[in-house]
Formats: sequence, C-alpha cells, structure tokens
Amino acid sequence: MALLPLDPDQLLTTTRAVRRRLDFSRPVPAELIRECVAIALQAPSASNVVTMGFVVVTEAAKRQAIGALYREVYAVYKASPAYAGRQLQDQERAAQQARVARSADYLGEHLGESPALVIAVNQGSDREQALAGMGSVLPAMWSFMLAARARGLGTAWTSMHRAREQEVAELLGIPYDTVVQAVLSPLAFTKGTDFQPARRPEPDEVIHWEAW
Repeated sequence: MALLPLDPDQLLTTTRAVRRRLDFSRPVPAELIRECVAIALQAPSASNVVTMGFVVVTEAAKRQAIGALYREVYAVYKASPAYAGRQLQDQERAAQQARVARSADYLGEHLGESPALVIAVNQGSDREQALAGMGSVLPAMWSFMLAARARGLGTAWTSMHRAREQEVAELLGIPYDTVVQAVLSPLAFTKGTDFQPARRPEPDEVIHWEAW
C-alpha cells in the first residue's frame, strides 16, 4: 500500500498512542506487519547484535485472553494515584488528562478486540541479561510504530501487562527465563489519519545546558 504523505518531522510528531480510533473491524495483512518489522530491525542495537523479537498475536482466543489479563491489570492502575484521570489543579492540563484517561479506559476494556497484538521482546542467555539488553528492543519498537503510522496503522505503547508477564509468556509459549517482554501494543488500521502533535513543554523547559 502507498505510504502516507508525511515528512520525517510530521511522522515523528504525529505518531500518537491510538486507542479509541483503532478500527477493530479490519484485519491487518501479515505483509504489512513484516514491512514494519523489517524497518524495526534497522534500529540501533547493542554491539550490532539482534536480540529483539516481535510476538504477533492474531488468533482471537489468544487476543481475548491477553485482553482479559490487561483489563485486570488496568483496573489496579485505574485505582492507583498514577491514574491519568486523577484530579489536577491546572484546568487546561486536567482537561487534556481527562481525554487521555477516557482513551486509556477504552483500551483497557477493548485491547483484546484489536485484530493484532504485538509484543516486543528481548532475548538473553538468562533473564538478567535479557533485561540488561532492553536498550536494543525499545528503539526497535518505536521504529515499528513509526513504520505502522506511515502505513495508516495505529499503535499504543503499553507495558503494564508485565505485571502478569509470566502468564502471558505461558499463554504464548514465550520462554520466561530467557525472553523478557518489553512492550505490548494493539495494531489496527486507524479511523482517519489526521493525527496532530501533542501538547508538550518548550525545549528550554527540559534542556540542562552544560550541567543539571
């Protein structure tokens, strides 16, 4: 399929966490997923060694089982002080966070309905080494998401499923002792492609010149 007409800056600034605008009714062709993975494999990796991998789940029963686990973990998060929908004093910020919370709530309930789930993993000789190599899989997953956006696909970076990581590993046959799950994302075509940059601090609010 033709790529969206986005220049590099537009691609980088409009690759959003897509939740409520995921189209659960359209299957994602395997070839598109392969294209995204091929691009992801060009990301930086420690010592130029490929230790990252991608577990793609399309079988309905497995997706629903992962969705059920995610729903339970999300309920714990929603009851915690870290929940995006908590009350804030800044009214403009509160309104933005309320929108984020509604979107996150939706994914919390419907993750398993996505036509594909993608879990980015890192492999090592043991679990400790696999965890130490997370710096390789994280940029690869971001590259996967950028490639997906360019193809009209939506993703959402999540990791809270790791609270039940061993159960997901057992469900999917992932060797828990040597393979660490880093990121879980839905993958689906988006309803529209007109995503905009998010509200963020000005650069000088986060840059520390020469020293902290």
